[in-house]
Amino acid sequence: MSGRFASTSTRVVALVGGSHFVHHTYFMLLPPIFLPLRTDLGLTDPQLGLALGTLGLVVTALQLPYGHLSDTYSRTLVLAMSFVFGATGAVLTAIAWDFQSLVFAQVILGIGIAGHHPAHYPLISAATTAATRGRAYSVHGFTGTLGLATPPATVALFATMGLDWRLAIWAIAIVGAVYGAACLLAFRWFVDPGVTRPPTRDRPARAELSPRRQRLLAGLRSLVSARPILVLTVLWFASSMAAWGVRQYTGTLLTDGYGVGAAAANLSVSAMLVIGAVLIFAGGWLTDRHSPGPVLLGGYAALVLVAGVLALSTIPTIVAIALVLVLGATVDGSRPARAALADRFSSSDSVGKNFGLLTIGVSGGSAVAPPLLGMVVDGWGIGWAFAAIAGFGVLAGLLTVVVLSLAGGRASPSATVAD
Repeated sequence: MSGRFASTSTRVVALVGGSHFVHHTYFMLLPPIFLPLRTDLGLTDPQLGLALGTLGLVVTALQLPYGHLSDTYSRTLVLAMSFVFGATGAVLTAIAWDFQSLVFAQVILGIGIAGHHPAHYPLISAATTAATRGRAYSVHGFTGTLGLATPPATVALFATMGLDWRLAIWAIAIVGAVYGAACLLAFRWFVDPGVTRPPTRDRPARAELSPRRQRLLAGLRSLVSARPILVLTVLWFASSMAAWGVRQYTGTLLTDGYGVGAAAANLSVSAMLVIGAVLIFAGGWLTDRHSPGPVLLGGYAALVLVAGVLALSTIPTIVAIALVLVLGATVDGSRPARAALADRFSSSDSVGKNFGLLTIGVSGGSAVAPPLLGMVVDGWGIGWAFAAIAGFGVLAGLLTVVVLSLAGGRASPSATVAD
């Protein structure tokens, strides 16, 4: 590549990293405003859980359709749809006036969020080499986690200035819309079209639809027959349940369980997520230096211990805040190890299909955890919700043992960071 397309790899990784940041801020809009949604809109915990579950369900359902568009037509078309629907959903969240309007906003937001991974991964893959792809995905994972940390900090900042939560959500929507427009223009002007569009030969002609359908069915059958990938998908589902529970309900735990003010609780959640983002790199280093198994088992053991202690709601507040700061790292630090296990069970012609299935496991966890934990909070209290999160950690640890037994003595390839 030459001329204006020089340094395409760096540009694509930077643009995709910014997109990951924006879309993950959209993913984390509701948890920091649980309290005002309860007071201003009169919503209950089960209703809030249902709204979050709706978001996760839409994201899960649209993974494969968006993936088809990205693989056969245009990656930036999918990215454009994500930016437009994402910003629109964020605005609708800011102006929601009742439960029905909030759920509708989450549907639109989910249509936007769902497209970012199906666009991101092919863009990074097309712009990088095998020697640099792992680092590119590390940047991708890091920026995504920073995005999750941004809404709690933004809501807390606006609250300290005496500004309404709706203005905080408006600010996030405006920043996302502006970045989206700049990102799409940068892809159009400064990135090789060979990166943003799949090769022409990959686009289906009408006469090829039937054979392609047959290949799709054959691929699905191969997935069903791959026991390690199926178990790993359930493992990613359990990990996602725990991660979303931690992200969504840690602020509520601090306010309701330990009497921490809403602004301080949101800042603590943001700090927790930033620490988790940094420790993604530590998890990748440990996975490369040792193996995925000890990293995963150590992470889940720490999750069970920390979540279980926090669930008691009896420890000193300062100790609870200290434990919260390391809580996110118990899940995020093991993400490279989970990706390494996925690589271990994937051949060169099955990576895409396997990642698609694993992503559905992640999105499925984000759809199930919010309404389930919302009912637990409503019926038994926030402490029991964290006991349930510890239970998800136990399940994930047991599934890790099963996956490792299926792995046998296979050598582990280098890890990449995935959501």
